[in-house]
Amino acid sequence: MHKLRKALLIIVAILLAAVMLLPLVWMISTSLKNDFEALAGQMNFIPKKPTIDNYIQGLNGELMNVPIMRWITNSLSIGIIGTGIILLIDSMAAYALARLKDMMFRKILFSMFIASLMIPGVLTFLPMYMEFNGLGLINTYAALILPYTAGAFGVFLLYQFFISFPKEIEEAARIDGANKWQIYSRVVLPSSVSIMVTLGIFTFMGIYNDFVWPLYAATSPDMRTITAGIALMSQGSYTQAYGKLMAMTTIAALPVLIIFMIGQRFFVKAIIQSAVK
Repeated sequence: MHKLRKALLIIVAILLAAVMLLPLVWMISTSLKNDFEALAGQMNFIPKKPTIDNYIQGLNGELMNVPIMRWITNSLSIGIIGTGIILLIDSMAAYALARLKDMMFRKILFSMFIASLMIPGVLTFLPMYMEFNGLGLINTYAALILPYTAGAFGVFLLYQFFISFPKEIEEAARIDGANKWQIYSRVVLPSSVSIMVTLGIFTFMGIYNDFVWPLYAATSPDMRTITAGIALMSQGSYTQAYGKLMAMTTIAALPVLIIFMIGQRFFVKAIIQSAVK
């Protein structure tokens, strides 16, 4: 009975993996086809005449002078800066809520953080756009970075880690003469690398893959991110250029895949630590 259950679980896992990987395989396969073969609509995962011309033209900027590399640079820069800021702000807020018992309205603030998780992001889109537009920040890097500089999810995630952090370690540091900032920066943060990297991966992926806000916050071609840029390409001259679009999508997906593979061990370690606690 145990072996049968194990075999069924393995089969289900394989089927789920196949369903998730199928679009990725189809994207890469289509990116290696010419436009004629890509438009043929045949369900062949192996191109008849594989070509990398779509990648070469895209990276060299030959696709109607579309600045693909500029878009990728914008996405990476916004993602890295936004992730760094959110890790700093969320970690300080979470540590204050978890450890500073004498902080005024601590429970009310934490309840507000949790409640904000229930608010759909689309409801704040228009007020946020009007605010940035009123400040004259639309089509600037500030408008693309600032909306990502704090998040309730990160505060909640880190709060759960900090609240379970051994108080004895902090008390030992306090006896040695460390103040609250030194305990936070020299004791707590170095011990929370796994959970910080996990939050960093989720945050970077969310910023890098965001589509709606960059589409409206960046109006000039040089300020666009790769997601907004490809979306506009698919509605313009490349509506039926599936090979070129899939090549650009594959290039856009590579940074996220690389970062996830590098931080995967920290992600697994954070899950194990949470389970043990």
